[in-house]
Amino acid sequence: MYAPERQQEILRLARDGGRVDVLSLAEEFKVTAETIRRDLKALDRAGLVRRVHGGAIPAGRLDFEPDFTERESTAADEKDRIARAALAELPAEGSVVLDAGSTVARLAAALPLESTLTVVTHSLPTAARLADHPGIQLHLIGGRVRQRTRAAVDAWALRAYGEIRADVLFLAANGFSAEAGLTTPDLAEAAVKRAAVAAARRVVLLADSTKHGQEHFARFGDLTDVDLLITDTGLAPDDAAAIERTGTEVVRA
Repeated sequence: MYAPERQQEILRLARDGGRVDVLSLAEEFKVTAETIRRDLKALDRAGLVRRVHGGAIPAGRLDFEPDFTERESTAADEKDRIARAALAELPAEGSVVLDAGSTVARLAAALPLESTLTVVTHSLPTAARLADHPGIQLHLIGGRVRQRTRAAVDAWALRAYGEIRADVLFLAANGFSAEAGLTTPDLAEAAVKRAAVAAARRVVLLADSTKHGQEHFARFGDLTDVDLLITDTGLAPDDAAAIERTGTEVVRA
């Protein structure tokens, strides 16, 4: 099969399934993973797909959102480094909000058992990781739970965030850039994130470098709303410098 024929078939599979991944395509077409990456790069340049970590989605699918369990296994090493770096941003005592997201959930799992904090979250996986910490006063915000993210959304959650003022918010995003700001696929999820930002004195964004430059359907803020971005070394130094020019500090873990 010639490259144009393979790329046309890859595009069909992406449109039919909503996503394609490099390893599965390499096995299906009996070529190397590097060949598939070149195909995806060519399709991306043509504006037909958008490359994401491990594969691609059809262009225009700004509503695409992987399940929480899938995101847990994506960029795992990078997320672990980000979570460890985020520990330094915890107040010695005080209150924190933990947003719904796989990297933020890793931060929750890394919290020492002896931590003495007030923690507020609308994320079921994050709350589960902290339920056995005796020194943490855990507040679980309620609402309709989205199955894809295991996060509470809608009026109940928005009302609860409107009633608190926390020291630090550890925020998650599906996409971030100086141009597009902070984005996520779901409008209800975006509304809760916006309310959480308003509920905190300091905002720390935890996002691996594959999120940089991605743009999703629902916008919930600007990078100027973020005091500190903790990401991984996959974010190019030039991109980090551009973000810092907006006033957001960047740590590449």
